[in-house]
Amino acid sequence: MSSGSSNGAGGREALAGFVAARLGKAPARPVPARSAPKPALVPAQSFESLPGYKELKLQRSAADLIGLGNPFFRVHDARAGATSRIDGQPFVNFSSYDYLGLNGHPEVNAAAQAALATFGTSSSASRVVAGERPGHLALERALAAHYGTESCVAMVSGHATNVTTIAALMEPGDVIYHDALIHNSVVTGAQLSGAQRRSFAHNDLGALESLLHATRHEHRRALIVIEGLYSMDGDAPDLAGFVDLKERYGAWLMVDDAHGLGVLGRNGHGLHEQCGVEPGRVDIWMGTLSKTLSSCGGYIAGAAALVEFLKCTAGGFVYSVGMSPPLAAAATAALDLMHREPERVARLRRNGALFLACARERGLDTGTSLGLAVVPVILGDSLKAVTLSDRLFKRGINVQPIIHPAVPERSARLRFFMTSEHTPEQIRETVTALADELDELNQGGSLVERLMARRG
Repeated sequence: MSSGSSNGAGGREALAGFVAARLGKAPARPVPARSAPKPALVPAQSFESLPGYKELKLQRSAADLIGLGNPFFRVHDARAGATSRIDGQPFVNFSSYDYLGLNGHPEVNAAAQAALATFGTSSSASRVVAGERPGHLALERALAAHYGTESCVAMVSGHATNVTTIAALMEPGDVIYHDALIHNSVVTGAQLSGAQRRSFAHNDLGALESLLHATRHEHRRALIVIEGLYSMDGDAPDLAGFVDLKERYGAWLMVDDAHGLGVLGRNGHGLHEQCGVEPGRVDIWMGTLSKTLSSCGGYIAGAAALVEFLKCTAGGFVYSVGMSPPLAAAATAALDLMHREPERVARLRRNGALFLACARERGLDTGTSLGLAVVPVILGDSLKAVTLSDRLFKRGINVQPIIHPAVPERSARLRFFMTSEHTPEQIRETVTALADELDELNQGGSLVERLMARRG
């Protein structure tokens, strides 16, 4: 109990007496029967008292008042890819990570079903305890071969892979430099590690070099973390420049290529292919299985010593159940298909380029997107983003708003995920609907007043 408790020492003594009584022992420091103050009554805790909960309820009430549906947690009745079905109605879907359309592919399904028949749905315990399954090893060998690394380790969660890897590698006295737009999982891992954390302006090599020059000498180990394809903005870093900096300043470089695999580079091999850099020059390749590879989990590919260390020390591996065997088999099959069918990557790139060109032609703000798989349409207002998403939903188009606090209010947006399976007609019709609805929203007067009038 904290020394800041309102009951002070008396409260601690009362608690000690209560515990002792429950154990059938006398308390170490008896509390006088008459003179001791009675413990203060503590009101029952309520989750509704959590900071931010009332704000969430207020936002929901405001949306209900003006007739906006909740765009989140909608139930899909079918496999969600380029299209989906929600409440029995068909939708063109731009809220799927299935970049190459491999989720549900017959070969992927067959691999998962074969593993299911042999090994069941679970690994039963952590791999340290329950032992290995052939599917885990096959997946890790395939990913290591893909990146040209000595080894690889797969874990059950992409988010946890970043958190547990960074927390295991770094400690007080070390320093972590990361892009200002880096994923939450990297920030969380950095915080848990106890290392000093320094962010640099998005994709700004000069800003990072200034930080390295000023502070690298103050720390033992240094880790630089960037992403392959940034999932909010759809842009990519100059990998060669970051490799040069990490080599000159004696740091490790970690690339979170979760959205890059299957997207970046002519064959979808990731950021290294996009930038023409030998993958071995990157110390740590991180990725997830839930995007192109149509499964669930994360992985780290790199030196054998790195992987051995993580398998013995990373809490997210040592103390977590091993990946489900059907998921490991599905990811391996999807990776093989990606290698064998590069035309999927070509279709994805054409679709992304078409969406970007159509959006710019209509004057939409797509920020710094490269038009590969992620294209934001930046609106600068959360209410406008939610309203526009709702209007498109009513026209059979499913796209999610990204609003404050996920992004700054001035950067609120709709985020479109492309797949290789979208048709040119779906893309053109979507951009036309988007631009027309936005034009109507922008035509004079208060958005709230117009929404209220429409509802009335």
